Parts: sequence; C-alpha cells; structure tokens
Amino acid sequence: MTLRLQMLGTGGAFAKKYYNNNGLIYADDFTLLIDCGITAPLSLHQLGKPLEEIDAVLVTHIHGDHVGGLEELVFRMKYGAGRKPVLYIADQLITPLWENTLKGGLGQDGISSLEDAFEVRPLTEGKACQLSPNLSVEMIRTPHIPGKASYSLYINDEIFYSADKVFQPEMLTQLVQERNCRKILHEVQLTGAGEVHTTLEELLSLPPEIRSKILLMHYGDEMEDYLGHTAEMGFLRQHDIYVL
Repeated sequence: MTLRLQMLGTGGAFAKKYYNNNGLIYADDFTLLIDCGITAPLSLHQLGKPLEEIDAVLVTHIHGDHVGGLEELVFRMKYGAGRKPVLYIADQLITPLWENTLKGGLGQDGISSLEDAFEVRPLTEGKACQLSPNLSVEMIRTPHIPGKASYSLYINDEIFYSADKVFQPEMLTQLVQERNCRKILHEVQLTGAGEVHTTLEELLSLPPEIRSKILLMHYGDEMEDYLGHTAEMGFLRQHDIYVL
C-alpha cells in the first residue's frame, strides 16, 4: 500500500513564508496529522480540509510550532463535531504537554486533563504501533533540546520522519543499512550553527547513497537561495502531495 504525504508547512520555528513543519499522512481512508503547530489550522483552511476528516494527530515534541494549534483543534472539534480528537503521543510527553503547554488555555468547561481534551493513545518508545491497517509508527527518541524529550518517527518500517534534532549520522546509516529505510524526511537548518538542529553542511557530509534518500523540511525562509546546492537532496514543498 502506498502512503501519501502532504505538508501543511515546511518551515522552521521562525519561518513566516513556509508555515510550521506539520504534515498529513494519507493511508487509504485514514488521515494522520503529524504535529499541529500554530499555523496548522490556517493551512488546513487554505486546503479546504475539514478537521473532521483528520482521524488522529501525533505529536513529536512540545514546541509551539508543533503543538501550538492543538487548543484550536480541541475546541473546534468539541463544539463543531461534538467529539474529542484522537491523540497519539509518547508516554513521556503526556504530562509535559498538559501541565506546561495546554492547561492554561484548555483548562475550562469541563476540561481538567489531557484525557478530557483528547482520546489519548500513548505510544511506547521503540515499539511500533498499528494506527490503521496500512499505517504503523514507531517512536524513536532523538536529541533536540537537552533535558526535553523529542521523538522522530519510523513509518511502516521503511520511512524515517525526523522531528527537530541534532545530526545523527550513525543512526541514519543504521536505518538504511540494517533496517532497509528507503526514504528519509529530514529537518535542516540552512544557516548558522546547528546547536539543536541538523545543518545542511552536516547532511552534505553523508555518503551519496544516503543523501539520495533524503527530502529536506523544517527550513528557513531563505530556502530558495539554496536550490541546486543540496546535492542529491530535494526540498519538500508546502501543500504538494508526495507518494512515499
């Protein structure tokens, strides 16, 4: 079964032109939203995509460009569709997402916990979970901000979707050589030092056989200046549909 990907946005945390790096995965009649940042509701509106058509949302970590749209999602589903959104989330993120991010805005009208707002479906690191008959996801913890949990995804045991993360060449090599990874959707920082992100320079240091599997996302508004300077790697584009 072929998966399709449509990015609601492809930009980094401070990108204005390309929106937050959030994406829709289509697996037959099942639609998964990967992260729901501040710009996700606007992007869905521009696509004419009703919230009711999203079967579940999965959160990789709790920065605003990945979870800033969850409050609107909850309220619109509650008062529009009359139901709670399904939320897939690593078990270690459940308490921080509620206590540190959503409690202030959602804590009203009978909502006093994450479970009041969502149908929470915890995911265990390193264990693949079948979200639908044709879609499985494994959470892989990857380093981003020291002391804060962040998870990349291994989809259908063949597609790597990175969260925000520092460079991990050994992991990428292992995924390709030992786990038959055939496509890598990887965040990239085009300028500056990659203290908590992976830089283009670092990705260019990978061997061609790995670079050829990479599509770049989570980039800055200067992306157009780098066209033709990314070797075998291409850029994911907002709202385009890709067959994975």
